[in-house]
Amino acid sequence: MTRQAPLIAELVNLATARWRGGASVRPPTGEDLVTAFAAQLGKPTLRSVPDAGPRLAELAAELRRALLADRPADQAAHINAMIRRYGAQPYLVEDVGQPFHLHFHGSGGTQVEALGGEFATALALIVDGYGPDRFGACEAHQCEAVYIDLTRNGSRRYCSAACTARAKTAAYRSRRHP
Repeated sequence: MTRQAPLIAELVNLATARWRGGASVRPPTGEDLVTAFAAQLGKPTLRSVPDAGPRLAELAAELRRALLADRPADQAAHINAMIRRYGAQPYLVEDVGQPFHLHFHGSGGTQVEALGGEFATALALIVDGYGPDRFGACEAHQCEAVYIDLTRNGSRRYCSAACTARAKTAAYRSRRHP
C-alpha cells in the first residue's frame, strides 16, 4: 500500500493546491484533471468514466481533509468514512513477477470509486504502520502541496526536493543578510 502514497499526494496536489513550489498554479478541473491524473496513474481508461473530473476533485478534497486533519481522531474519522463510502474490499492479486498481495479497490461502479477505496485503505495502513503524524503540508513558502512521509525517522517537512532546496536557500540567505 505504500506504493499508493505518491499517487495519493499527486492527486491531492494536482486537484487542490493553488501554490506549488513557490508559484501560483490553477488546479485543472473536469477533463483536464482526468487527463493529467490518468497520465500519472498510467490508466488512460480513467478518461472514459462519466463525470470523472468532478469525482476525482471530490476524492482529492476528501483525501486532503484526511491528510491535514488537526487531530489523530479526526484523521481516523475521515479515513474510516472514506473506507465506508467507497466500500473498500480486500482481495488477493498476483502481479507478474510478484507473489500474491492485497488490493483494496472500492466496490463502487467506476474506476474513481475503486481508487477511493484503494487510497482510503492505503492511508489507513500507513497510519497503522507508521503512525498518524506521517502526513503534512509543505512548509516551504508559497506551497500548499501535501506529502506522505514514509521515511524511517519521520522527518519530512517538504513536498519535494525542489521545495527543500528553496527553503534551505531562503534560510541561508536570511542568516547571511539579516
